Amino acid sequence: MTETDKNADVNELPFEKALAALEEIVDRLERGDVALEESIAIYERGEALRARCDTLLKAAELKIEKIKTGRDGQPTGTEPLGE
Repeated sequence: MTETDKNADVNELPFEKALAALEEIVDRLERGDVALEESIAIYERGEALRARCDTLLKAAELKIEKIKTGRDGQPTGTEPLGE
């Protein structure tokens, strides 16, 4: 089983669960009480979780729009956030 296969379930997690799992991994690694082999495995899972969170955040950012207003202050439409 490849590392990708081991972490395939990550691609199904909603943002909140992926973030919580990532925070747990960071906590475990920071405590330093994990054996080397396990540290490597959970680090790799952490990377998969980080990528999942990043993907979900970027998708959310694309959905967020800001309201454009005209000179009179009235709404004239929307545009992507950050423009």
